[in-house]
Amino acid sequence: MIINIFSFTDKGKELADTLCRALDMHDARLVPKSASREEICEAAFRNREALVFIGAAGIAVRFVAPFVRDKLEDPPVLVMDEFGQHVIPLLSGHIGGANALALEIAEAVGAYPVITTATDLNGSFPADLFAKENGLAAANREGIAKVSSSALEGRPVTICIKDYPPAGHVDVLIADREDAAALKDPASLVLCPKSYAVGMGCRRGKPYEELREFAERVLSENGIELKYAGCIASIDIKKDEEGLRRLSQAWRMPLITFDAELLSKAEGDFSHSDTVLEKTGVDNVCERAAVLAAGRGSRLAVKKTAENGMTIAVAERI
Repeated sequence: MIINIFSFTDKGKELADTLCRALDMHDARLVPKSASREEICEAAFRNREALVFIGAAGIAVRFVAPFVRDKLEDPPVLVMDEFGQHVIPLLSGHIGGANALALEIAEAVGAYPVITTATDLNGSFPADLFAKENGLAAANREGIAKVSSSALEGRPVTICIKDYPPAGHVDVLIADREDAAALKDPASLVLCPKSYAVGMGCRRGKPYEELREFAERVLSENGIELKYAGCIASIDIKKDEEGLRRLSQAWRMPLITFDAELLSKAEGDFSHSDTVLEKTGVDNVCERAAVLAAGRGSRLAVKKTAENGMTIAVAERI
């Protein structure tokens, strides 16, 4: 995770330096005073990079206020006091992972995590976190608030899988995308599996912005909603490719990689490239990676599409 850390005083700078060292599992960056902090915030919201403000909560609110859009889209935003006593998630506690990051920061520097999410405080069912942890997407996002509100009122939450239809109304129904529209009446919230895997390959050093524009355009042209994609897949020599890693964070899905030997064993009819074979040890990366990531029995929903040193294919689990 890319984490942008803001500080405003010498004391805050000391804590920011400590935090950068402590969060060595992430790409934690101290935002320099000379940088345009408004531009950093705008880019972070666009790319879903975490923002940690060391200072007054009011300062953090004023910086991010122009960019706040949607609880399911906003990046994690947190604030800490400059003595490192408390860390508070302000935005995207569940979907963006701000609550989890607060706990990680608290453990790393000895702070107290101040979690204010109602479902966490009351030990109630968090519909959005349930969906995230189980690789599900909301077909009717308004249902998240309905189910969470019901849980906070102390009502039991009923969950049903489509193949075992309930006798009456349920809170959460898990169903295929094709059936989601017809099932919104008997359920408050309809969740669908993220059944697409996006296979990608690219020339070394390909800019993230170019990769994202290309990938989102191809998905849109083929009628594939990004929220139903569960991962990006590629070859293991691309596991540290900055553009793909940043795309993984922006799309809030893991980057999964396979070695050439495993890719060569993928079952299916794939396009062949002698150039790719020479460079990677396997004749095709994007199609094979997509099929492996989607799982046995999957099919190619989008065959290899290439453009300017980038390739993409999409497999669907059926």
